[in-house]
Amino acid sequence: MFYPLANTTWDAAEYAALQDVISSDRFTMGPHVRAFEEAFAAKFGKKYAVMTSSGSTANLLGIAATFYHPDFGFQAGDEVIVPAVSWSTTYFPITQTGMKLRFVDIDPNTLNIDVDQVAAAITPRTKMVFAVNLLGNPVEADRLRAICKDAGILLAEDNCESMGAKLGSEMAGAFGLFGTFSTFFSHHICTMEGGVVITDDRKLYDNMLSLRAHGWVRDLPEDTHLPMDPDPFVRQFRFVLPGYNLRPIEMEGALGIPQLAKLDGFVAARRENGKLFQKLFKDHAHVSIQQETGESSWFGFAMVLQGKMAGHRAPLVDAFKAAEIECRPIVTGNFLRNPVIEKLDHSVSGDIIAADKIDVDGLFVGNHHHPIPQQLDRLIEVVNATCAKF
Repeated sequence: MFYPLANTTWDAAEYAALQDVISSDRFTMGPHVRAFEEAFAAKFGKKYAVMTSSGSTANLLGIAATFYHPDFGFQAGDEVIVPAVSWSTTYFPITQTGMKLRFVDIDPNTLNIDVDQVAAAITPRTKMVFAVNLLGNPVEADRLRAICKDAGILLAEDNCESMGAKLGSEMAGAFGLFGTFSTFFSHHICTMEGGVVITDDRKLYDNMLSLRAHGWVRDLPEDTHLPMDPDPFVRQFRFVLPGYNLRPIEMEGALGIPQLAKLDGFVAARRENGKLFQKLFKDHAHVSIQQETGESSWFGFAMVLQGKMAGHRAPLVDAFKAAEIECRPIVTGNFLRNPVIEKLDHSVSGDIIAADKIDVDGLFVGNHHHPIPQQLDRLIEVVNATCAKF
C-alpha cells in the first residue's frame, strides 16, 4: 500500500522493552504497567493514570467509575450527552451502566460536538457531557466547561484519537473529570493493544483500580473510600464494585514507556503533515476539510465531498483503492444510522444534519509520524482527477 492508514512506530527500543519483560518472567500486570501509568499521568498533568486493555475498555472504566462515584449520585436512566459521530465504544459503556444516550449533532467544520446544541439538549436527567476529540482535533473545552458548570453537570472526554493535541496550554484529554486514550496500533503511540484513563479525582481513581480488576479491593491503599475488610487474608478476595477484568499485560506497559518518550516528536511530524494537507486542500471547490481547533494532533485527514462531488463518494473510494491509498468512513458516520442503535436506550436533541452529511459524503485517510509529501501529492492528484470526471 503506497499510502496506508497507519504503520509501525517501533524501533529497537520497543523490542528491547519486550525482551526485558520476557527476561523478567512476569507477564501479567506489574511494575512496567505502573511505571507507564506514572509517566503518563505526569505527561498530561494529572495526578492519576490507569492503564487498561484497550481504548474501548478505558471508556468503560471511566464511565463505570463515574457511575459508582459516591459523590455524584448517578442512577439508571440518567442521561449523558454525546456527539452523533464517534466510535461505537464511546456509546456502549454508557448504556451498559443503565444510563441513556442523548445525541446532538456535530459542528460541520470541526467535526466535534456542536457546542451550541449542548445547552439546549440538557434536561433534568442530564448528568454529564461525554465529549469526543475527533481525529486529533480538540473540542471547544472552555465553552463546554462553562455550559457544564452552569448546568451542574460533569464533563469528560473520549480522547482516544487525539493524544498530544492541545487547546492553549491544556492537553486534550485533561479538560474534564476524566479523559480516555487508546494505544492501539493505528493511534499516536502503540502498545499493541491498550488504553489509559487520567483524572485528578482520588475517589474516581480508586473506583477504577477496583473495577479494572474484578471489583475487588486488593492492592488499594488503606485510606480508600471503598469498604476495606480489616482482615488482610479476607481482603484478598473481597468485592465491593461490579467490576470487570480490564487489565493490560506487562508487555503493553513496557512498550508504553519508550513510546511515550517519542510522543512529542510523533505529534510534531503529524502536525507538519497536517500543514501540507491544509495547504493542498485549502478552498477546494469540491472537498471540505476538518477545521483545526487549537493544535490538532492530526490522527488522520478527513474530507467531506461537496458541490458536484456530493453523493459521489464511491467513485472516489474506488480511485483511492486503485492508487493504493487506504481510506475509511469518518469513524462511524452518523452513529444513529447504525442498526445497533435499536438496542441502545437513547434520545436525540435537535436536528442531525452535519452527521448525516458525514455519513454519506465523508471519508478520511491516514497520517503518519514521519513526512509523507509524496503520499499527499498523490492524494490531491487522485481527488482532482476524480472530480474532473463529474
